[in-house]
Amino acid sequence: MRLADSFRSERFGAVRIHELQRVIELDSGMSAGAGSRIVAPDELHAVESQMVIVVPCMNEARGVIEGVLSGIPHDCLIVLVSNSDRAPVDRYEIEAQTVEQFCRLAGRSAITVHQRDPGVAGAFKAAGMSELIDDGGLVRSGKGEAMLIGMALAAMTGRRHLGYVDADNYVPGSVHEYCKVYAAGLHLADSPYAMVRISWHSKPKLRDGRLFFSRRGRSSEITNEWLNRFLAEYSGFGTEVIATGNAGEHAMTLDLGLKLRLAGGFAVEPYEYLDLFEQFGGVLESTSADVMANSVPVLQIETRNPHFHDNKGEEHVQGMRMQALNVLYHSPVTLPSVRQAIVDFMVEQGALGIGQEPPKERLYPPVGTLDLDLLYDALDAEALSFRQPDGRVAAGLSAAPPIDRAAIPRRVA
Repeated sequence: MRLADSFRSERFGAVRIHELQRVIELDSGMSAGAGSRIVAPDELHAVESQMVIVVPCMNEARGVIEGVLSGIPHDCLIVLVSNSDRAPVDRYEIEAQTVEQFCRLAGRSAITVHQRDPGVAGAFKAAGMSELIDDGGLVRSGKGEAMLIGMALAAMTGRRHLGYVDADNYVPGSVHEYCKVYAAGLHLADSPYAMVRISWHSKPKLRDGRLFFSRRGRSSEITNEWLNRFLAEYSGFGTEVIATGNAGEHAMTLDLGLKLRLAGGFAVEPYEYLDLFEQFGGVLESTSADVMANSVPVLQIETRNPHFHDNKGEEHVQGMRMQALNVLYHSPVTLPSVRQAIVDFMVEQGALGIGQEPPKERLYPPVGTLDLDLLYDALDAEALSFRQPDGRVAAGLSAAPPIDRAAIPRRVA
């Protein structure tokens, strides 16, 4: 894979945000080119073999899920975290069977679990994260919560990298490209604390009977604008460096991920930026001297494939915008001038009344604070939806369960 070089970055303390890079060639060969970087197949494979791809899923069609699974490179481990309906039709059972059949045909392993399984709630409570549980005794519904579960499962596998891919992607080729970009970016970052965030090339929509390839997302445009305004208020210089505020497709080293606090719902992706600024931006005292010494590169990469997914409506988009602004408003590193401007904007948008304050989003402790031994034992004993299909056995190969109980890493934070 060939990526355009990144010639410029902006610093916020130890966080180094690289300007948007482009995928130049999906399959680059090894010939040199001016202003570009090649990541060789063996270098991609080295990262992929250490990567877990988490797929948050909610009521997607079986055919769409099959397509997503088919796009994930073979050596990546798949983790599907579902919040799909269990009645009147058990949608999760259909999803789990789809993953199991895929693993059998492909000779690979995976993990599936349902977010609202009572056994999952009990396991996370026992492992030290009662904040995740709602008044009904179940894990809260929300994308951020699903991503947290996926990260915890990834941590138990002992692999070093984690990527997220949304389950509503209609194009297997774009899923494949995202995963390759994750591997290329993490290789080029060459840091134990790195993040790669995807900016899709276009998001096609039907207009007047033909496809229009829009370059900007309705939610991302707002989130990016305000995150860049946050940076500009500190530096005194206008910037457009952040292009991936709402990047659902992103990856990171687990050494970084296990230190991050995740937000609930759709605040999760923009809050990753804010948590980096809060923990490693130098404004607040950091408890991670190793991260501050290494720095945190954030690579933003524009892909080639268009991003086709389901249109969930204007209400969904507006909710994503406001959740992003909520976490920005309440961040302890956001300057007062930005806070006031956020309130004015939200009042203008009709999301707040005059004199009201943006609501707070839920924030969770780092996954690295969990007792992973306890978590696994409780999931294995009580979570009926927790499954580890191993397609290697069906193919006549040696068993390779995704999680080896004896090798679960000890608590890291």
